[in-house]
Formats: sequence, structure tokens, C-alpha cells
Amino acid sequence: QVQLVESGGGLVQPGGSLRLSCSASGRTIRSAAVGWFRQPPGKERELVAVIPRTNGRPLYKDSVKDRFTISKDNAKNAVILQMNSLKPEDTAVYYCALDERIITSSLRTPSHWDYWGQGTQVTVSS
Repeated sequence: QVQLVESGGGLVQPGGSLRLSCSASGRTIRSAAVGWFRQPPGKERELVAVIPRTNGRPLYKDSVKDRFTISKDNAKNAVILQMNSLKPEDTAVYYCALDERIITSSLRTPSHWDYWGQGTQVTVSS
């Protein structure tokens, strides 16, 4: 059974930073695609950042490029999202996802991913 558990969310002021972590059990992340999605209030879930199965170049939502960094910690079987220069529009519930078979053309589509965490709230406000 695969379990993904997110941590690190919270309340931060604009311009601040947060580091989200997703701990995986039941599967190794080493060769899997892993990603972070978010769902702002009243909106659909959207891609934030993913690392493809091939461990190639990560893909990012345009609005978070140069501010967010996704990485794998294979020793801890965890996925990290470092978020800097946070803006109020980054406020959302952030979800971790994992899939061992997903193809590149499907990475941006939440319904194509097999495993999800429960989510962690990120609120950016002064």
C-alpha cells in the first residue's frame, strides 16, 4: 500500500519561504515520477512542479519558475518543494503525487496520477 504524507505547510508573509516535504512509503521514489500540485480555494487542482520518471529536467508552472524548486531525497524516500518569494496567489492546499508509469504528456493532468497525499495548507498573507 502506497502512502504519501505531506508536511511543512503553514502561514507565511509575502516574500517568505516554506519547505514542503512528502514522505513516501510502500514504493520507492527513485524511478517514479513525483510531483506537487495545488488547489486554490474555489479552483481546480493544478500542477506546480514535477520530476518525470526518467529523472529528467523538472517541469514547473510558469508562475513559480525561479521561485520554487522540486527535488528528490532518495535516501529518505521523500520529495521536497522549496518555495521562496511566496506571493498571496500561492495560497492553496498543496498535494504530493507519485506514479510509476505515467508518460510525459500526462504529467500536467491530475486525474492521470495514481497516488496522492492528503494535502497541506499553505497560506501567504500579511
